[in-house]
Amino acid sequence: MVHTQSTTGARAVRPVLFAAWVLLAATGTAAASVDDPPALSFEQARERLEQVSDALAAADAGVRGKQDLQDATRYLRLPEITGDIRRMQFQKSLELPLGSLAPVAEAFGIESPLRFAERDWRTRPIVTASVPLYSGGLIPAAQQAAQAATAQAQAEREAQRQSLALQLVQAYFGQQLAERAAQVRREVRDGLQRHLDDALKLEREGFASRAQRLQASVARDKAERDYQKALNDLATLQQALATLLRSGGNVGTTSPLFVIDAPLESREAFERSALQRHPQIERLRALGLQAEQGVRVQQARLKPQVYLFGQYDLHRRDALLTDADWAFGIGLRYTFLSPTARPLQVSAARAQLEQARAGLGEAENQVRLGVGKAWNALDTARTQFRLLDSSIAQAEENLRLQELSFREGQATSLDVIDARLGLGAARVERAQAAYQFDVALAQLLEVSGQMQRFDDYRRRADKVLE
Repeated sequence: MVHTQSTTGARAVRPVLFAAWVLLAATGTAAASVDDPPALSFEQARERLEQVSDALAAADAGVRGKQDLQDATRYLRLPEITGDIRRMQFQKSLELPLGSLAPVAEAFGIESPLRFAERDWRTRPIVTASVPLYSGGLIPAAQQAAQAATAQAQAEREAQRQSLALQLVQAYFGQQLAERAAQVRREVRDGLQRHLDDALKLEREGFASRAQRLQASVARDKAERDYQKALNDLATLQQALATLLRSGGNVGTTSPLFVIDAPLESREAFERSALQRHPQIERLRALGLQAEQGVRVQQARLKPQVYLFGQYDLHRRDALLTDADWAFGIGLRYTFLSPTARPLQVSAARAQLEQARAGLGEAENQVRLGVGKAWNALDTARTQFRLLDSSIAQAEENLRLQELSFREGQATSLDVIDARLGLGAARVERAQAAYQFDVALAQLLEVSGQMQRFDDYRRRADKVLE
């Protein structure tokens, strides 16, 4: 009975420890703790996380890259100017009819038509400019696809930001839970030490048996081991938070665990927000738009292209007899046969579009499921906190009565131990319920695309574990 109750606090902290070990494996090893760690509120910790996170830095760079590519598509309708310099050897054969002079030429042995050939080396520098008039829809499709790619990168950045914020909630308030569990374990140890002192006194006075004193001693020693384990668990969670924040040492937490007793918005409201604002939904919508434009791009390649062109010879002295010094006009380009199998390219693009739409539908279903799961977890944690909050007063009164009864010889040492451990377990479980509420709230906000509102909800807390 004693063993079962004394392990409740350890079981409560165990899920948090597992999350901490996962976090440590993902982010590396933090530096050694310091004696006086800096204390940060949750807002300050979040600001620091956004400053030091390599994942966010990479996401920001991705957005900048896509934005630059989008900006580059604005110039697709501007002229394209190219320079072409050729050093070439050529041969040019000409036939010149002599017409009415043919009889005279024949008299001199000259045949008509007059034939001659020229072979030489020439340098041909030519500047050419072309302006698209009609691209078959290729240019607007490329522009919209680039815009969608930027939206995708922005959604991925926001998803990364919200995911990091959720990790911070788990690490920050996980440390809070571990600190409270260690505090409770210390209080339990100290209380059992006082009980042992009472048992020793009563044994000397003949009012308590040796067995009762031994029970008290065993319970005190077990409480000491539980306290030391709680300290080790706290050190692990401190390391997890320090690693996440790149602090180089332990970080104190000033924002306590909290519970909002008042009802939140309806589940349907969170679900609507999730379908509209969840970063993964926005990312998949952007992918779908890119797939649509991909179909348009492939279809445009089946159509002719109309363009204006201009050409100028920079070295007319070496121009051939039939070459123009300059030229301009309008051109039509159409590809009749291509090894790229353009119809199959269109079919492949349509398959990608179908894949994107199906992926969006599946993501919407998963988001609805995620909202429901987080909502139920939030409600469960709130209910558990209410029940535990009211039972602690009863556990405190029971401990007071059992200690009084033991001193008067009306209760056994085991009764006092059970009461002491029961109170400690209730306090840890209440803190665990508050932690689960905070994490469930963060998960609900993350899945609904509203993680930036976490601080607003935290300020609305009805119950705060100071």
